Amino acid sequence: MNNALLSLLHLSDPALPIGGYSHSAGLETYVQSGIVKDAATAKEFVTEMLSKSIHYTDATSVSLAYDAAGTNDLTMLLSLDEECTAVKLPREMREASRKIGWRVIKNFQPLCNNNLLNEYAKTIKEQEASGHYCIAFGLLANILNIPKKDTLTGFYYNAAAGFITNSVKLIPLSQQHGQEILFSLHPLIEELAEKNLQPDRDLIGLCCSGFDIRSMQHERLYSRLYMS
Repeated sequence: MNNALLSLLHLSDPALPIGGYSHSAGLETYVQSGIVKDAATAKEFVTEMLSKSIHYTDATSVSLAYDAAGTNDLTMLLSLDEECTAVKLPREMREASRKIGWRVIKNFQPLCNNNLLNEYAKTIKEQEASGHYCIAFGLLANILNIPKKDTLTGFYYNAAAGFITNSVKLIPLSQQHGQEILFSLHPLIEELAEKNLQPDRDLIGLCCSGFDIRSMQHERLYSRLYMS
């Protein structure tokens, strides 16, 4: 049995009880505005979110946090954590990242007797760090000895699966359409994971402002099913 594979499946499981299902990352605004309305536009949304936003923000942070964990560098983790807060302009997105990140740490900390993880958790409790999900994901993946490429693949897959699940509920789409979209994204996920193996930190925050605007608009929607 491959322990790294089992750990990856556990860490990237969309059903992990960390509250990810309650956030849409602005998708709800796109649906209510009639911009995302069918399978084609749902696929476009997920593709653009993965390649134009997550690729330059959270996935880069996962990669760099993974490397920092490998050198036991708490200072770098805290620097990445601060940077992650800075590039998440919508308030709901910052809060979502913090809540989900802290929950995944609380889930795995009792299972991983690791000094760096304990120190990072301590800084979060003392409000010296935010504990963003992407930082926690990269840190935990390294601790669990998950290969870096697999870590990034799992992170992208988890994000894509979440967006598609939300699309199925919000638009709505059939489950079949959802699975067809997810399957079609496999090559893109592979490509993006490969590119994030050696990310350019100077490009963190390079993303489409439209996603931030829609996330900010979500705060004032008349009716909402999601927290962000």
